[in-house]
Amino acid sequence: MQEIGLFPLGMVLLPSERVPLHIFEERYKELVRECLAADQPFGLILVEDEELADVGTLAHVAELTREFPDGRMNIVIEGLQRFRIVETTSGRSFATARISELDDNAGDATTDETDELLAAFAELAEAAQAEAPTVSPKAGHVSFQLAALVELDNAPRQELLELDSEAARTGYLTNLFEELTRNIRRQALVRSRAESNGRVDSRGRTA
Repeated sequence: MQEIGLFPLGMVLLPSERVPLHIFEERYKELVRECLAADQPFGLILVEDEELADVGTLAHVAELTREFPDGRMNIVIEGLQRFRIVETTSGRSFATARISELDDNAGDATTDETDELLAAFAELAEAAQAEAPTVSPKAGHVSFQLAALVELDNAPRQELLELDSEAARTGYLTNLFEELTRNIRRQALVRSRAESNGRVDSRGRTA
């Protein structure tokens, strides 16, 4: 069981996801400097209403893009392994905790399940009139790759992070993408009818 520095933020970092951060608080400048010097990750974990989530993601500083004279930093972090907080600890200027790293249980997604997820993602991109970026199933964790490409609220991202198999994540994300696609198409229909002075009832039928 290892002890790490924590970086609580109002966001969820997914494994393989890259995110830019601006580091300005003294305690997190200290944390990032230590991680850079020792080439060690810190734990990025969701905080909402001053409550820490149980599960977070180890974050590696992939790039220090700029360091300011006052010590502020622009960095790019990359999500690595999922972890669970065993107990919070104290004694440093930044939050710390003892953690256990989380491995997936048996339950890889089948080829058909992965194909279904990729199809749902393509339909979502089409409905949103966006270009669907290419992902590589060979890179593993297709669910995390795809979720990182979609603007999702913290709640579904955290739920996805806590699922302990790729099969479970694939099914969850397929259903979520299909629901988002239906919502986008529904909104497009409402806008279209409104622009033509038509009315749409709760089932999407023209009145």
